[in-house]
Amino acid sequence: MSFNKSWLLVNCVRPKEPSFTPKCNHQFFLDLPDDYFTERYRTIGHNLEEKYARDTQTRIPIPRIRLPDLSFVELDRRGTFSPFVPKHRNIAANLMGLFMEAQTIEELMALGAYVKDRVNPYMFQYVYQVVLKHHRLSKDLPLPSIVEQFPENFMDPVVFPLLQEETSVVDDEDRRVVFLPSNFTASDLEDEQRLAYFREDIGVNMHHWHWHLVYPLEGPLEIVAKDRRGELFYYMHSQLVARYESERLSNGMPRTVQYENFREPVKEGYFPKLVKGTNMRAVAGRAPNTTLKDVNRPDVGIFVSLAQFEGWLDQILMAIDQGFVVDTNGQAISINNDQGIDILGNIIESSVLSVNPDLYGDWHNSGHDLFGYSHDPDGRYLEEVGPMGDVTTSMRDPVFYRYHKYVNSIFDRHKRLLPQYNRLQLSYDPVNINNVNVQIPKETAAPNVLLTFWQRSQIDLSGGLDFQADGSALVSFQHLQHADFDYVIDVSNNSSQNLTGTCRIFLAPNCDDTCRELYFNEQRKLMVELDKFTLELTPGDNRIVRSSLASSVTISWEKSFQTIGKLTRLSENASAEEISDLEFCGCGWPHHLLLPKGSPDGAAFRLFVMISNFADDAVNTPIPENVACGDAHSFCGLQDQLYPDARPMGFPFDRPFDVPMLDDFVAMHGNMFVQEVTIRFVDEVVNREQ
Repeated sequence: MSFNKSWLLVNCVRPKEPSFTPKCNHQFFLDLPDDYFTERYRTIGHNLEEKYARDTQTRIPIPRIRLPDLSFVELDRRGTFSPFVPKHRNIAANLMGLFMEAQTIEELMALGAYVKDRVNPYMFQYVYQVVLKHHRLSKDLPLPSIVEQFPENFMDPVVFPLLQEETSVVDDEDRRVVFLPSNFTASDLEDEQRLAYFREDIGVNMHHWHWHLVYPLEGPLEIVAKDRRGELFYYMHSQLVARYESERLSNGMPRTVQYENFREPVKEGYFPKLVKGTNMRAVAGRAPNTTLKDVNRPDVGIFVSLAQFEGWLDQILMAIDQGFVVDTNGQAISINNDQGIDILGNIIESSVLSVNPDLYGDWHNSGHDLFGYSHDPDGRYLEEVGPMGDVTTSMRDPVFYRYHKYVNSIFDRHKRLLPQYNRLQLSYDPVNINNVNVQIPKETAAPNVLLTFWQRSQIDLSGGLDFQADGSALVSFQHLQHADFDYVIDVSNNSSQNLTGTCRIFLAPNCDDTCRELYFNEQRKLMVELDKFTLELTPGDNRIVRSSLASSVTISWEKSFQTIGKLTRLSENASAEEISDLEFCGCGWPHHLLLPKGSPDGAAFRLFVMISNFADDAVNTPIPENVACGDAHSFCGLQDQLYPDARPMGFPFDRPFDVPMLDDFVAMHGNMFVQEVTIRFVDEVVNREQ
């Protein structure tokens, strides 16, 4: 039997079940050698094999390989795993190294089947999927959705007994859809609950997991050392905060107050109402006005002192103010240039690319640990980590945005020390944008009015419901959605030759919560990137029509929520179109949240459009729209290639500019245009099928 590469994904199905149980509704069964069985199943394994293999369509023979020594994996199989914890990510990095040495698909599959049954399931899936996206043998495989593997991390646990009853009692064709409650973490007495639809959105939290999957902190350099990795950490997280700010203003709430005094109580409480899938313990809540303390948790391998945390921060701020960092050899490296932001990103996060981890420490990640264990810092109550301690749950917590707003301010401190952009960098003289409109493609739709509403969608959780009956397990949930729209851009090319440009589209609120118009240097930090694409301009007038569906920031619903069973049915000689239809490269902002919510009366936003000179933007890569996994390249880069834009990320709003208002900035450059748009929220629920 020839080995199908897509079978590698079978190791992702039902993460807590043994490798020998049938997968994907008895579609696959792994035929294991004797020594692959764990001690629990060693004497009865073959009897169980015959029991389970009986009705399986495809029996996958797992070859004997040299079995790895896993004694370094000092992590409870049913405990907590988080890439924010130094001990955990070091173990994960060593496991990645083992997998990356595999020479064949069969060896990679066999190694996965053996390791899966012996290590923490959450850590295994993190490591295994990082490897699948980076190994030369598997990097073109679509990745499964993490919500299907660990649904407990994303939704109210009240649905799981209902799903268990439905799948155990009712035949597949007669099963009902289980409805996931909305706003289940707090009542209307809590103001922050108005933002729960955003913070607790399944797609939002999936995005954060998958971004850290594509950009892990530790591992072999071939995995970690990506082009402009540190800068992308800065830009992606700054965009998360900017989007959150627009949601707050849409709901009549003030902008986020950054959390910068780490001795000050955390005003916001948060109780996530989640359970950890590995041990079924509750994800811990945090009471209002909790004070951060030194974390000493030997049970999970975390030791963080506030004094050390603040000392690392002092060193980072000193480096920014003096314009250079110091590497491990004592050499000064200038950061007052376009590359400085990348060096700072790798220091602040911090990844193994930090130029001096002893001096600048593990600042950002330790901050997550301080928040994540603030409720039980010394482990006296044996409480699990809170949402800030896990990449799948941290964006649910209001303090994530307060903390990351302060992180952003550190990067902005550096950007303010760089020279502001000059006319040569900002202008594109032959190009003049005459008009910009956004239009919902319906005859009755008014120009420059965008619509948002609630949508109800379904996902199948059967791939993550371990030890339950086969067949579908459908959950229906409500999320924000918008009507698709087009950008219509009228541009003059005042030269006699064809020109190539880069169109950059941003959106920002027009005013703050008191209806005060925002100054330029306030508004630039709230600019949300909606799209970036290459365009050709012929001499004279040009009309560019671009669908919102083509955004360079987002990935589609269909690619985000692919079921593992569908992915494993890819044949070895599947066409490029078949693969493209399924492809989910593990990174990208959910398209249903491309736009902020707006308000019932219509919230005012400014749509900014700029066309820059492609000659100044181009790098040595193909145009992103023509590249596999290029859907969300603004947030995620391109696989195995340079980041597809030579400009600093967030250009032209990443640096201050000496003008009062956005209109003053735009008036100086003919290749820019700003349009007033209204985002109107309609409080109605539409089913996805409609």
